[in-house]
Amino acid sequence: MFKRKKQKEEEPLFVLSKTNQQLLNYKVYKMEANEKMLYFLIAFIVGAFVGFVFYGGLAKDEFGQATVWTYILDVVVMALVGFLAGTVFLPIRKKQIINKRQKELRTQFISLLDSLATSIAAGRNVPNAFMAARDDLRIQYPEDAYILQEVNNIISGIRNNISVGGMLMDFGERSGIKDIQTFGRVFETAFDKGANLKDVVRNSNEILSTKIHIEEEIETKVASTKNEQNIMLIMPVILVAMIKLSGGDFANNFTTVKGVITTTISIGFFVIAYLVGKKILNIEV
Repeated sequence: MFKRKKQKEEEPLFVLSKTNQQLLNYKVYKMEANEKMLYFLIAFIVGAFVGFVFYGGLAKDEFGQATVWTYILDVVVMALVGFLAGTVFLPIRKKQIINKRQKELRTQFISLLDSLATSIAAGRNVPNAFMAARDDLRIQYPEDAYILQEVNNIISGIRNNISVGGMLMDFGERSGIKDIQTFGRVFETAFDKGANLKDVVRNSNEILSTKIHIEEEIETKVASTKNEQNIMLIMPVILVAMIKLSGGDFANNFTTVKGVITTTISIGFFVIAYLVGKKILNIEV
């Protein structure tokens, strides 16, 4: 008997923290029905257009005139490619939103470290340092900012005698950001063993700030290359569309069996080249 494989359980959007509060799981994003429909529709339209450009006009008669089958195949091709595009794009878009949110959270976290480093260096203890940090963060960010929600949770935990290190580790786990996870572990170890927290926070702040500065420099240098890559992505669609609109014998070659096979192989190579290029440009520090 074959054992049925267990499906991987999807992580919840909100997780119960050590203070018994429902806090955001930054590794998860669940689209609303209207949001999902909007992104699917956009991808469907783009996919249907691309499918029509590359595979439209099949099954013409010997005089090059469209037949009933031509229109049927056009609709089928547009529907299939559009549906495929929508299905593929949704998880990609979800990942983009998660990455953007985590990037925003990490920037806010550095602001927290900067404030904590200043407060602890001034002689404040950990609880007072977090309260002072909250006041500083309220000047920089709106009340519903991710980092303010996390700091409020930590302060609430401190008042209930919950370990700060444990709450930071919980925050790091939910964030899905290695830098925050590392800081949580280091802080907990240093706090429990009575190490110099001033040096821990200051060094963490300097390392993260330097890391983000390097990432921004890399992003600036490869920005033009990424733009060129995006332009190259749409160029084949534009060129084939122009050829088909101009008509002529060369345009009719796309509708032959050999033309369809050649087009499919070319698209396959192009997609592989694009994915490889994207992986190369995705430089992590």
